[in-house]
Amino acid sequence: MAATILIADDDAVQRRLVENMVQRCGYQTLVVESGDAAVAMLAAPEPKAIDAIMLDLVMPGLDGMGVLAKIREAGLNIPVIVQTAHGGIDNVVSAMRAGAHDFVVKPVGIERLQVSLRNALNASALKGELQRIKHSREGKLTFADIITRSEAMASVLRTAQKAAGSAIPVLIEGESGVGKELFARAIHGTGERASKPFVAVNCGAIPDNLVESILFGHEKGAFTGATERHTGKFVEASGGTLFLDEVSELPLSAQVKLLRALQEGAVEAVGGRKPVKVDVRIVSATNRKLLDRVKAGQFREDLFYRLHVLPLTIPPLRMRREDIPHLLRHFLARFCAEENRSVTGISGEAMARLAQLEWPGNIRQLENAVYRAVVMSEGDQLGLADFPQVNAAMSPDARHPPAEPLVIDPAFHSTAPAVVAGNEIPIAPLPAAGSLSMLTSSGDMRPLEDMETEIIRFAISHYRGQMSEVARRLKIGRSTLYRKLDEAADDPVSGSD
Repeated sequence: MAATILIADDDAVQRRLVENMVQRCGYQTLVVESGDAAVAMLAAPEPKAIDAIMLDLVMPGLDGMGVLAKIREAGLNIPVIVQTAHGGIDNVVSAMRAGAHDFVVKPVGIERLQVSLRNALNASALKGELQRIKHSREGKLTFADIITRSEAMASVLRTAQKAAGSAIPVLIEGESGVGKELFARAIHGTGERASKPFVAVNCGAIPDNLVESILFGHEKGAFTGATERHTGKFVEASGGTLFLDEVSELPLSAQVKLLRALQEGAVEAVGGRKPVKVDVRIVSATNRKLLDRVKAGQFREDLFYRLHVLPLTIPPLRMRREDIPHLLRHFLARFCAEENRSVTGISGEAMARLAQLEWPGNIRQLENAVYRAVVMSEGDQLGLADFPQVNAAMSPDARHPPAEPLVIDPAFHSTAPAVVAGNEIPIAPLPAAGSLSMLTSSGDMRPLEDMETEIIRFAISHYRGQMSEVARRLKIGRSTLYRKLDEAADDPVSGSD
């Protein structure tokens, strides 16, 4: 799914022109006619996902400066590009002080608009990544830190948000690399225990003979090598959340003691004499079907029902491909900042190919692919050559398949679309020459105004939105051009470009 741009302008003609250019740049659009309508859309109970705003500075009612003030008051981190017919330095300074990311003067050309939008989205992605890293270090991750626009993820997020408000045990299922721990941290960071510890334990990485000691603690001298007393993860997480990752890998002996701890709200350290009361919220995760492990006799059924109170299944990346452009933008911004590289974007062809892959390693694999591309790239834009995994997946003659094979989904075509969402988004190709049909499909003459509208649309496309040049080439005044566009504004055909 492409980034969504909100356009707020009271001028119908300018609104239509900007919408046309934004769509030609490969973005989706939402259009409103006033500042009040823009604020209402941003403040809706379930607001639509908006990545950037094109805001007219001079509007009746709530003007652009008023909208900027409302955005700042609400604490929204959406980049705003202000546009106005008056380009005085005072307007520029005022808009920038009010929080605008960029400033363009009407009528803006498509090249200038594309650069402005790309820079705004890049800056927003970097800001979001820095905030996400900060929240992760402080243990304050929330659902706002999860990057997704997928309908497949919407129901999962709603369920997780409801679960965060209680202490109900949550079991997160999903393939490796889909972000199970991120969900667990968001549940913790959104709930009442957010200020308490979040303790993560990878059950699959603990040797069988140390599981009980690490989870429940041990007393000094309890076994050979126990030279000091250890409290255990349950006690460390008391008051907060204990995240049991890969819980399906726990040995049966530890499962018995875990079940008792969950039932009694107390743990007994190895070598201890009395149990210790703990108040822990349990969130567990597995990349296997836990019920299948139960049927195979590898996981206790009674423990399964203790953990499987509220199950969440996170869909793999191949089931939510619309998230790939947004994830790529964020990963690119972060790695460019970390590696001090000036890569401006990803080519449309590379973006199209990346969106076609199966990604068996899911988000983690995508992240590592971008990391490698940023480090190894020698240009200012990532292309197909920077993703050797993609080339190996696309070529049937590849002799050395990658360690994590990238498989092309057969439901997708191998050709790249004309317009692709991403940081480096190609402008839709312009026709080399125009052709005008004078007859309708039924063989009748087309109305003169229809052909005139088509000529004007072609001229605007050919001269890339430079209205002065369009008017000069058509040998009409600009006021006449705007009047004709205004008259055609309600024509559905004229707005289909």
